[in-house]
Amino acid sequence: MFGLTALELARIQFGFTISFHIIFPAITIGLASYLAVLEGMWLWRKDVVYRELYHFWSTIFAVNFAMGVVSGLVMAYQFGTNWSYFSATAGSITGPLLTYEVLTAFFLEAGFLGVMLFGWNKVGPGLHFFATIMVALGTLISATWILASNSWMQTPQGFEMINGRVVPVDWLKVIFNPSFPYRLAHMTIAAYLATALFVGASAAWHLSRGRATPAIRTMFSMAMWMVLLVAPIQVIVGDAHGLNTLEHQPAKVAALEGHWENTPGESLPLILFGLPDMKAEKTRYAIEIPYLGGLVLTHDINGHIPGLKEFSPEDRPNSAVVFWSFRLMVGLGILMLLLGLWSLYLRGRGGMYGSKAFLRFATLMGPAGLIAILAGWMTTEVGRQPWIVYGVMRTKDAVSNHSAFALSTTLVVFVVMYFAVFGTGVSYMLKLVAKGPDPDGGHHPPQDEGQSSRPARPLSAAPDHIGPAIEAAEHTEA
Repeated sequence: MFGLTALELARIQFGFTISFHIIFPAITIGLASYLAVLEGMWLWRKDVVYRELYHFWSTIFAVNFAMGVVSGLVMAYQFGTNWSYFSATAGSITGPLLTYEVLTAFFLEAGFLGVMLFGWNKVGPGLHFFATIMVALGTLISATWILASNSWMQTPQGFEMINGRVVPVDWLKVIFNPSFPYRLAHMTIAAYLATALFVGASAAWHLSRGRATPAIRTMFSMAMWMVLLVAPIQVIVGDAHGLNTLEHQPAKVAALEGHWENTPGESLPLILFGLPDMKAEKTRYAIEIPYLGGLVLTHDINGHIPGLKEFSPEDRPNSAVVFWSFRLMVGLGILMLLLGLWSLYLRGRGGMYGSKAFLRFATLMGPAGLIAILAGWMTTEVGRQPWIVYGVMRTKDAVSNHSAFALSTTLVVFVVMYFAVFGTGVSYMLKLVAKGPDPDGGHHPPQDEGQSSRPARPLSAAPDHIGPAIEAAEHTEA
């Protein structure tokens, strides 16, 4: 079905499910830390604005957290259903790493999440702040274990192959593999950037409609400071990550740069745009800047990287894909830098909250962080091909023995169900954003003595009805 092989369908299905999943943990990581900062500011300064923002974003965090958990469970099961040979070969490493994530991060989050979401009037302020910090810490620990597993697949070490199976011999080398520190820093910063852009876009949307309340102005200011400070750091970390990738996965760098032949001693140009042709083994219509490629890629104007032709055709990543996914990520990063610098300029002139052009730009940049994460993930994972464990196991040897018809059917089911379930969840979350912070200062009175209802799920923290509130806000603005 669809004219695709079972391997291609299995890859598309996993790519589809993880693309949905990755956006929720990214926002969860950023919002959890943001909530910890907001509550810390509230305890320190006793400014009702921070309490108002905490309650507003904790509700959105609850919805996002629930969707992240559900989408993650579906993705995890695919290792056993669609990639059983991979699980049989490398499960002795990936299995324990994912188990450690559950035993540390997930239990930590689950233990304190209820206190964080529902304990504002039931525990002391110190304990509640501690719970918020623990949830934020749990999200970072979760990212650590997940990226340790994925980084090992990119740069495997600390193992031996015994009877065709991976056997760990040094867990410190397995976890702290060569690409792990760079990938952890790159992904964590990306999550913070994506969240700052999301928060900033929501505030800009309200400001452009005349809702310049202290809470909205505060969250817009905090988001723009975050973009201004973190975007340059991401450039530095991304550059270090690129040098690490060139050392351990040179074929990936050659593919994403569109270089096919590089002669030692000759200048290495930077290809800005072009159309990589895998069959013709060339990048058509290339727009190049002489010498800049060596300076950017190796930090040496006379630097050299291997071309794709130096690798066997069966060992080459698909340059046509990673060439453009990489440029999409970098292009969005440049726009993030521009947003941060523009905010600094307008802040100095006292016009950051009133510039219609800037507010429109900030609103449009709302999804940019998530799109950049997806583009970066595609660059990383497609660039690793044709290996599922780089240099150890090929992707074609990892897929289960399912028919193309079975995988086509399940792929259609996944697409329909994901857009129905998570489309509804995202729509609800955006309605919460459109509602905006409570105008009463975020005051949450304690429940009556006779009230027996006790929320038991993250989604219980979200209000049952938000439509009238949105309509009232829009009517007031009109």
